[in-house]
Amino acid sequence: MTPPRLIYRNGTLRIMDQRLLPDRVAYIPARTAAAVAKATKDMALRGAPLIGCAAAFGFALELRRLRPGTPAALRAAARRTAELLKAARPTAVALFYAADRMLARALEFADAHPRPFGPAEKRRLVSLLEKEARLITAEDARACLDIGRHGARLLPKNCVIMTHCNAGALATMGIGTAVGVITEGRRAGKVKRAYACETRPYLQGARLTVWELMREKVPSELITDNMAAHIIKTCGVNAIVVGADRIAANGDTANKVGTYGLAIIARHHGVPFYVAAPTPTVDMEARSGDAIEIEERSCGEVVVVKGRRIAPRKVRARHPAFDVTPAGLITALITERGVISPVNVRNIGARLA
Repeated sequence: MTPPRLIYRNGTLRIMDQRLLPDRVAYIPARTAAAVAKATKDMALRGAPLIGCAAAFGFALELRRLRPGTPAALRAAARRTAELLKAARPTAVALFYAADRMLARALEFADAHPRPFGPAEKRRLVSLLEKEARLITAEDARACLDIGRHGARLLPKNCVIMTHCNAGALATMGIGTAVGVITEGRRAGKVKRAYACETRPYLQGARLTVWELMREKVPSELITDNMAAHIIKTCGVNAIVVGADRIAANGDTANKVGTYGLAIIARHHGVPFYVAAPTPTVDMEARSGDAIEIEERSCGEVVVVKGRRIAPRKVRARHPAFDVTPAGLITALITERGVISPVNVRNIGARLA
C-alpha cells in the first residue's frame, strides 16, 4: 500500500517529498500557500491530481492566517492565494481547477457576509474551506477507482502493458489513473506483465512507477525511454496507458515529455494507446493542444541526475517538461464517467455534459 501523500492536520499540511523516493519516505511541513507552491515548483510535490488536492489545502492554510476583517480584504486575499498557487506549474489543469474552486467558495462566503466579520465568522470560513478541500480529495480518490475499473475492462487477457512517467497512487489521492488501470487489470486477472519507461530527466518511471507496481505485486520491468519501440515490437505489448496533465477540448493531450513519441510508435505497431485521467483534466477553453502552455524547466535537471553531473559544464540543454499528443493518436480517453472513443470534440463534450 502506498503511504499517504498528503496529511492535513491542525493547520499543517505534510507533503510527501517524492524527490527522495524510493530510498526513503519523508514529509515536508507546509503552513502557507507559498510553501505548497514551492513544494510544487521544486517537484517534491508532483502528479497533476495530487497537485490540485494539495493546492486546495494550501488555499485553506493561507486563509486560516487571514485576520478577521472586511469582505473586500477577504476577496483580495483569496484572489492572491489562488494566483500564487496556479503560478506554481502552468500545464497541470487540476491545479487551476482546485484553486478556482476554492476561490469560488471564499468569494461566496464574502458575498454572504457584507459586513466586517469577526473570529466566529472566520472559523466558519476556515471550516468551509477545509471541508471543500477534503471533498476535492475524496472526489479524486473515487474518480481513480472508477477510472481503474473502466480501463481494466478494455484490456485483453494476458495483457502486456506499457506506461510512461508516473500516474499512480503517488500522483493522486487514490489508486492512480494509468497505474490504477494496470493494478485493477491485474486484480481482474488480465495483466501478465507491465513495462515502465524510466522517464528522463526526473526518472518518475524508474523511481516511482516500478516502486508502486512492485508493492502491488504486478510483474513488471523497467526500461529506458529509448527501448520502448524495441520492446513494443518484440515483447508482445498490446496496450499502452498513460496519464495526462491537460486535455484540450478536441482531445489533444499534454503529458510528460516522451508521451507523443510513444503514441507514434504505438500507432505504427497497431497497439491501442489509452489516456487515463479524471474529467477535471479536460480544459474545454483550450480548443486544441496548441493552446496548452508547455512548461520549460531548468536545463540543470537534464544535466544533473541525483546530484551528479552527466554532461560537460556550460553545455546548453533543453527541458520541455511536457509534450502534446494529437487526439488522432489516442484510442480512447478513460475517465471516471466512462470511456470516450473516438476521441473528438463531440464525444468529449457529450461525456462532460
